[in-house]
Amino acid sequence: MSDFIAEEDRTILEHHGLASFESLWALQLEAVDEPNTERGGWSSVYRLDLGERAYYLKRQSNHLTRSLLHPLGEPTFAREFRNIRRYTRLDIPALQAAFFGRRLIQGAKCAILLTRALDGWTDLYTLYQRWSELDGEQQRALVRASAELARRLHSAGQLHGCFYPKHIFLRGSGSDCEGCLIDLEKTRPLLLGRRDRIRDLETLIRRADPWSSEDVRYFISVYLAAPYESDEVAVWSMRLERRRRHKESR
Repeated sequence: MSDFIAEEDRTILEHHGLASFESLWALQLEAVDEPNTERGGWSSVYRLDLGERAYYLKRQSNHLTRSLLHPLGEPTFAREFRNIRRYTRLDIPALQAAFFGRRLIQGAKCAILLTRALDGWTDLYTLYQRWSELDGEQQRALVRASAELARRLHSAGQLHGCFYPKHIFLRGSGSDCEGCLIDLEKTRPLLLGRRDRIRDLETLIRRADPWSSEDVRYFISVYLAAPYESDEVAVWSMRLERRRRHKESR
């Protein structure tokens, strides 16, 4: 497949001589964390600042995922890039790709994924660390934005598959608070209806330690677009609690 370059980013990448796989692969940067070597190869992430625009450059070699369509494995970034593009088509707020390319280098399956940095956004996990410092209105706005993002995701027929607080990014406050998603490698179409939706929601709620029971019920109410005291919200609350107890008992 040919390399992908987003039109909005082509000019700045060309200006800095970084509009090719080879130039991005050779670029010397300091990784933001330790390389991921869980799949036998390696995968690293770097921050790339180009003037007023910032990116995250992700490079990997033989860091593969296998499926029926790719039994010998393909770079995990290839799957994530496809999902980023699918989210864009479905109008689901998520990180945006600026460049994607793949090569066979000395027998290794290598890939690059360049995404725009989410500067100005904060992940929900980080917000949890200072939850008690936020006033009630701010807390409520963040819960609401998270629920609206989940509803938009599922209404588009997609399961995130890794719906953790650190993968939900938020910005703004009050009625202007909005969310978007990262880490789309495990996303897939909703196949099991409510069961899949419960799976995503419970993944988040089980890790929402600062949320009160009222916050959780408000989240479900916003997600369902149903009254807070409705039977529908009560039934979903019960199902989510049942799954939470099951997961914690394992």
